[in-house]
Amino acid sequence: MANSEIWLALWLSVKLAGLTTVCLLVFGIPLAWWLSQTKALLRPVIESIITLPLILPPTVLGFYLLVLFSPQNIVGATWLRWFDHSLVFSFSGLLIGSIIYSLPFVVQPIKNSFSNITPELLDLTATLGASRWQRFYMLILPLSKPAIITGAILGFAHTLGEFGVVLLIGGNISGETRVLSIALYDLIESMQITQANWVAGGLLSFSFMVLLVLNLVKKS
Repeated sequence: MANSEIWLALWLSVKLAGLTTVCLLVFGIPLAWWLSQTKALLRPVIESIITLPLILPPTVLGFYLLVLFSPQNIVGATWLRWFDHSLVFSFSGLLIGSIIYSLPFVVQPIKNSFSNITPELLDLTATLGASRWQRFYMLILPLSKPAIITGAILGFAHTLGEFGVVLLIGGNISGETRVLSIALYDLIESMQITQANWVAGGLLSFSFMVLLVLNLVKKS
């Protein structure tokens, strides 16, 4: 594999991880707030669905997403009709699959932080005339900043290193779905050990830095 293809896989991985993290923060923060406050009977069911990727083998999730995204299924067929390209073996499919797969890594730490905010503090700000949006924007989000940073880092790192889900949904298309973990598999399979060592070492170093940053955030 040429070095240019490895750099292309790196760029695609960073792009996928970045977009996944942004999407997860956009709707993951409101979802985490709702989960921390609601008393709905369906809350345990919804939380279980969100947390499922933590324990479900990636290949199992990837298989069912592959079936769901297939043009023979209503979801895949609708997407193909609306956007004129298939979700299977496409970057769009990788993005949706990554959002589902990394969802608990972003939502859980933020939800836990929201749950630890005392109701008395919220009641106090309400008596001072702050609206719900003002309380959320000026009080809740700043108090939960470490958890939001943690969720963002975990979501990015988890997406960058995923393999089973992206392989089943996206396959191995250069410039479209061949992310760094897939490129590493190709290098090992073709016995390009030196290049594989560089890629694996880079991922290992990145993983260590993620853990280091998380520990520093927790101490701050």
